[in-house]
Amino acid sequence: MADILAVLYHKILNIDARDPKNQNRDRFFLSKGHSCTSLYATLALKGFFSMELLDTYSRNNSILLSHTSHKVPGVELSTGSLGHALGVACGVALAGKIKKSKWRVFTLLSDGELDEGSNWEAILFAPQHELTNLTLIIDYNKIQSLGNVKDIIDLHPLNEKFKAFNWNVIEVDGHDHEALHDALHDAFKPNLSNKPTVVIAHTVKGKGVDFMENKLLWHYKSPDEKQFIDGMNQIQSK
Repeated sequence: MADILAVLYHKILNIDARDPKNQNRDRFFLSKGHSCTSLYATLALKGFFSMELLDTYSRNNSILLSHTSHKVPGVELSTGSLGHALGVACGVALAGKIKKSKWRVFTLLSDGELDEGSNWEAILFAPQHELTNLTLIIDYNKIQSLGNVKDIIDLHPLNEKFKAFNWNVIEVDGHDHEALHDALHDAFKPNLSNKPTVVIAHTVKGKGVDFMENKLLWHYKSPDEKQFIDGMNQIQSK
């Protein structure tokens, strides 16, 4: 997910850390709120708050909760209970369309989160109202809380499901920054018809750290000090 956020915040989103509530800003909703650390780090790097605040993560009285909180500058919606953000994003996109506003709405979901029926209601709603100002991004790493996605509720063929629900579908390598940029940029080209767009980003859980890559265990496990140093060295060497 870090690659997706890097492209969104540095190349795509029209936002300003000095004016985070500007009415003309693009709106980003992180539905998979348990992945908040990546978002907090991204917001700090963009200047929404100091890097030092990251050291207070998940401590008593800190605004950096272990799920995304709207009290954090740059966060649009508190999330954590899965299956909520896309519905809110649809409402915000519809409001923007009614107001004829130019701002856009982006929402990032996990693949396991698509087990939630509320998402499919929103997936039906968006094309019905021609929400061309909405882009949905699926972090398709194919692992969820307690197992592989295909063994719990298989989403394959995910692209065909979205096509059947009347969405434009773009599939990319979710770690390829150029491909992500092109997909997110192309989502708003006028020749894509009056449909919302979903970017299915094929990712690898734990990408860049050999002992974490594609391992279910690391959905919850925290590294010890030696593993942390090893992992950081691997990431920084790439």
